[in-house]
Amino acid sequence: MTFQQIYAQKLADPETIATLISPGWKGFLDAPLGQPYQLIQRIEQRAKEGKLQDLTLNTLLDVYPYECYQKSCASSIHGISWFSGVSARKGIAQGYGDIAPCNYHEVPELIDQYEQIDFWCTRVSPMDENGYFSTCNGSLGEILKKKSSHIFLEVNHNLPRPCGTPKIHISEVTALYESNDSIPIMKRGKMDDTSTTIGNLIAEEIPDGATIQFGIGAIPDAVGSALMNKKHLGIHSELLTDSMIDLIEAGVVDNSRKPLNTGKTIATFMMGSAHMYDFVSDNPDILLLPVTQVNDPYIIAQHPNMISVNAALEVDFYGQVCAESIGTIHISGSGGQVDFVKGATTSKGGKSFIAFHSPAQNGTVSR
Repeated sequence: MTFQQIYAQKLADPETIATLISPGWKGFLDAPLGQPYQLIQRIEQRAKEGKLQDLTLNTLLDVYPYECYQKSCASSIHGISWFSGVSARKGIAQGYGDIAPCNYHEVPELIDQYEQIDFWCTRVSPMDENGYFSTCNGSLGEILKKKSSHIFLEVNHNLPRPCGTPKIHISEVTALYESNDSIPIMKRGKMDDTSTTIGNLIAEEIPDGATIQFGIGAIPDAVGSALMNKKHLGIHSELLTDSMIDLIEAGVVDNSRKPLNTGKTIATFMMGSAHMYDFVSDNPDILLLPVTQVNDPYIIAQHPNMISVNAALEVDFYGQVCAESIGTIHISGSGGQVDFVKGATTSKGGKSFIAFHSPAQNGTVSR
């Protein structure tokens, strides 16, 4: 059969694909752009109807209100968050779900210890003439494809096609459905005078030719804005953001001084505006690679003048940084922050910045 004939044979709707999930199965989702919400909704609906029990769903930075972290589904689907968004954060605080504490670069090794993963659900862009789908994250696709017994796809016509991400052949797919759903957009952080001041102070410490990594939020965006007068910067970052695209378009970032992947912007996943997705799609100068390569502290440290800029929730008088919780209240996870702190501080000339506003709640609480 031709690839198109195989495609047609495996094409279904989310309701039908949800019936292929069996009780007791363990499943995984990848980073935000790769989360097929329609399908997960149908799976959760079957669980609420009593047709699925003892299901485990592992999530990574949830961007949708998954019911495995809500009372309605928690008795049937066990949600495990490897880095929490709003849904997992609230649910776990109420006892609906668990966390998997980890550093991001170690996640594939931890997944590899599973005897079996029953299914992987992910979004992909439309199939090419050779029967391949492009995933939208470099993050965990390689290990999830290797370990999963079943692969279910949402073929999304709005999804960008970044270079470097794992590809999935139609022969490897269990079933798929088509969608025109919009994809998640991340708005820029709201910059105030304090964020701008902090951004300018950090920018003064970043030399020409440095390689940068930013986290999420107003302060990393402020640093990006303050770097417009720099030259020959490089990007090696877990997350690709709009502020980085600004620097590329302005010619500030050319990646010419990087010893690894010279001339290429490197990340493992992206979140941002529609403009960013258009800019990254089919752009050979931007590669989204596996987290084992991007977040490995040893690889990060090989970039001279590696600069890491991340936020925190609290810092104590011993200098201990907490970015995962407030007291016993779960917020997010370690993610890749420690990976880049280690890598940057080991780099020759490298620096790591933890930056945040010192008070919270309108100045009434010290952080």
